[in-house]
Amino acid sequence: MSNNFSLILVIITVITGIIWALDKFSWAPKRKAKIDAAREKSGGQVDDRTLSTVAPQPGWVETSSSVFPVIAFVLILRSFIYEPFQIPSGSMMPTLLVGDFILVEKFSYGIHDPVFRSTLVETGKPERGDVAVFKYPPNPKIDYIKRVVGLPGDTIVYANKQICIKKPGEKACTKVAISDVKESQFSDGMTRLISAKEQLGDVPHQILVNPRRGDRTSMYQPRPGVNEWVVPQGEYFMMGDNRDNSADSRYWGFVPEANFVGKAVGIWISFEFDRAQDSALPSWVPTGVRFNRIGGIE
Repeated sequence: MSNNFSLILVIITVITGIIWALDKFSWAPKRKAKIDAAREKSGGQVDDRTLSTVAPQPGWVETSSSVFPVIAFVLILRSFIYEPFQIPSGSMMPTLLVGDFILVEKFSYGIHDPVFRSTLVETGKPERGDVAVFKYPPNPKIDYIKRVVGLPGDTIVYANKQICIKKPGEKACTKVAISDVKESQFSDGMTRLISAKEQLGDVPHQILVNPRRGDRTSMYQPRPGVNEWVVPQGEYFMMGDNRDNSADSRYWGFVPEANFVGKAVGIWISFEFDRAQDSALPSWVPTGVRFNRIGGIE
């Protein structure tokens, strides 16, 4: 849907832009010439409002010319600077909650054309610990958000709820530091989840694990039962912060660099949707605003 919307936005911008240009540089001067001729013929006895009816601007031209600057601004903002996204699931809890509306910095990993996503300008690459939005590799029409864990060339091991990373050239993997382990406010069914502070590169952040759920290694890809992955060149290994409730690289593979949309940098609004089971309100209607969540993302 995101790609289709981008294509539609580009088409509308091009069409309204052509109409705006034709009106400004061709049609409007011709209308003015007709009005000036009528003014001269009337000897200045007819007011400007009446003269404007001699060569009126068509309604569809006026609308297109008015809409073009707005559409062009939205296209530039959304394609190259920032794009809003809504968090639909709990896979990134506690960092991001359902109902969070985030801003994604589109130029963090390069400036891309909005339709074919070819790189126009190189500006940077995903870094370990980034919270990033990307096109879901099995279905690029879907946008996913996860945290960058493995960089090209890394060997990633995930065992006993802990990540171990062996960087290119190193002989052994190093466990990612975990601290401040405690019971969280979040639950998975009847089980209270455990929260911990994890340090990925220079980025400290919170994760959640289910102490009663074992690692589902039989579902790992590309080698079921094997909890070790070697990240190919040009690709990345992504994981959700809600480790036992996240469909991520463990289950569907690596993310090519070309799939990255941008880096999540802030929460601009956050809605609550909690309601009683007998509530008459539709499920999509917010029940409150979490003002305390507005701000940057770790």
